[in-house]
Amino acid sequence: MEYGIHLVQQNVTLAECRELWRWADTAGFTWVDVSDHFYESPITEKRGPYLECLACLAALAADTEHVRVGTCVLAMDYRHPAVLANALAAIDHLSDGRLDAGLGAGWNVQEYSAYGIPFDRIGTRLDRLEEGIQVLRALWEEPEANFSGDHYQLSDALCEPKPLQSRVPIWIGGVGERRTLQLVARYADGWNAPYLNVDEWQRLLGVLDEWCERVDRDPSQIQRDVNLSFHMAADESARARAEAHFAEVFGPAGDAFRQRGAILGTPDEALETLRPYAEAGVNRVNITLRPPWNWDALHAFASEVIGQL
Repeated sequence: MEYGIHLVQQNVTLAECRELWRWADTAGFTWVDVSDHFYESPITEKRGPYLECLACLAALAADTEHVRVGTCVLAMDYRHPAVLANALAAIDHLSDGRLDAGLGAGWNVQEYSAYGIPFDRIGTRLDRLEEGIQVLRALWEEPEANFSGDHYQLSDALCEPKPLQSRVPIWIGGVGERRTLQLVARYADGWNAPYLNVDEWQRLLGVLDEWCERVDRDPSQIQRDVNLSFHMAADESARARAEAHFAEVFGPAGDAFRQRGAILGTPDEALETLRPYAEAGVNRVNITLRPPWNWDALHAFASEVIGQL
């Protein structure tokens, strides 16, 4: 099982982010991504800064050499997919061909409302996601792209230069059983599942396998990862600090997230949390970092957890 970092770049400086992903590039991780929001998530009274996703992704691509880079979920509604295709193609060049594009339908209604972006019903947002994936593929892989959909149209459209990779991996994030996992089976190279315990992950994996059978897709072609919120303590003496960070992040929702998917306790406890995911066939666990991150805990995770698993 591999390990990645899902970075929530809120209430943090770009210099701190660059220090983190440069360290991760040689610390045993195989993946680093940045998240696509404009407001804190979950939103708080601080109304603090949030560094824009694609700008950070370009810096991440240029600063690293080894890890795959990308996003877990770019909200399709936030950027026209033709504009997104050109930006991601350039970032693939910056990364020397290490880009993965994680996509989703969008969900944060507060951001939509604040920026005047229509927040349509989930079915319509998923329709746009499905069309947007086809637009990206056409622009990346065809000399001139043509597409006629209900939401997007292309007419002899160019995306030059093409990405360095002949096929940029596309991931879809989410756990919707009727539509999201169907889109994963039809279009995706990878499935990102946020904050699931092992039993729920395995249940949804069964749903994905059923969709693969319906659309005649080999399920082994789809990589599978899961995000777990990271609140580990380097040792017993640091437990209270880690628990305080967990409580600050999730507040009243903390009990639910303990049951869903979080790395808590000491490195030995983290190992006990993670072993079942490895045994269940998860390809990669991404630890979700919300500032301020604990460098002692990160070093302990790299040396005592990744090293053993």
